[in-house]
Amino acid sequence: MPLTMRKSLQMIALATALGGSAAYAPSAFAVDIDKQIKDIESHPASGPNGEKATLASDLKLSAEEIEKIKAKHAKAAIVMHYTASDWAKAQMAGQKKALEELGVEIVATTDAGYRAEQQVSDIESVMALKPDVMITVPAEQSATAAAYKKAAAAGIKIIFLDQTGAGMKAGKDYVSLVSSDNRGMGKVAALLMAKALDGKGEIGLIPHASDLFATKERVVGFKEAIKDYPDIKVVQETGVGGPDFSSESERVASAMLTAHPNLNGIWAVWDVPTEGVLSAARAAGASKSLVITTCDLGVNISIDMAKKGYVKGTGSQRPYGAGYAEGILAGYALLGKDAPPYVVLPALAVTRDNLIEAWPQSNGDQAPKILTDAMN
Repeated sequence: MPLTMRKSLQMIALATALGGSAAYAPSAFAVDIDKQIKDIESHPASGPNGEKATLASDLKLSAEEIEKIKAKHAKAAIVMHYTASDWAKAQMAGQKKALEELGVEIVATTDAGYRAEQQVSDIESVMALKPDVMITVPAEQSATAAAYKKAAAAGIKIIFLDQTGAGMKAGKDYVSLVSSDNRGMGKVAALLMAKALDGKGEIGLIPHASDLFATKERVVGFKEAIKDYPDIKVVQETGVGGPDFSSESERVASAMLTAHPNLNGIWAVWDVPTEGVLSAARAAGASKSLVITTCDLGVNISIDMAKKGYVKGTGSQRPYGAGYAEGILAGYALLGKDAPPYVVLPALAVTRDNLIEAWPQSNGDQAPKILTDAMN
């Protein structure tokens, strides 16, 4: 039986119905917003250069192809921008699962701590190990490009996640780019915000102060969707650059809550900054009517959602599936098989109502006990 992304993602319950939340879904908005969300989940955006999106579920390797890959005894390196998040752990779990199934040895896993100069050093160190394939997330596009091009010139097949090195071309300098539908995720987070606020209120935004394509797309998507609700006003937007995203976001959110005492909602760009927003809201004794939405599905924000706290929803990635897709594309590269230039995983809308069912779709395993206990 072919090893397919479709089969793998089905095994982790890829398809789920979005659950509307009675507590946060005023009837005037619920039906329309739920319809919009389902449409976003079904129609992912194109790539950074207008590339047509190929669904990860369409990637496949036959049993014969798998045996050919195994016979190569190939080596792979995983070069991450950072690993200190639930997202990164799920991503790497998917990568390792696929590579293991293909008989590819992982010879290095690096963490640049979101520092481009460290990642350049990591790439140089990894090259000395002579991997056949590199799966990587650039910490910054321009500053790392020369190092990636050097690796490609040395014959290392590169699979990028979320963004490529600046000026690099698919099929020439790298195999493929894998990403979530980040614009769709931002739109989902905005629609869940609008739904929870009944279409009116003052909100603050905490984006990522970076040129990272994925996180920029989330902001674009959020703003595109929220503009359809003219009674929702963005009163402050302040980005965070890291590397301590939680602490920095806590300071930003605290200042927001002080400057805007009537603030009704805050959106943060992913779950780790959102943890800082939660800390600020709790420290300020903010009303439980404060609405927080975000992107991604980490344990801490999920526990708050389960406990009916400030987090009302998220436009999540499917990082385990993305990591698995990257591993399958490594197989394409080892075979010399034509790969689509841009592979995408659709946005996943998560509220408390579908939280437990959505967890494995995002993270590849069953919801942890600490989360299921928080639902009670």
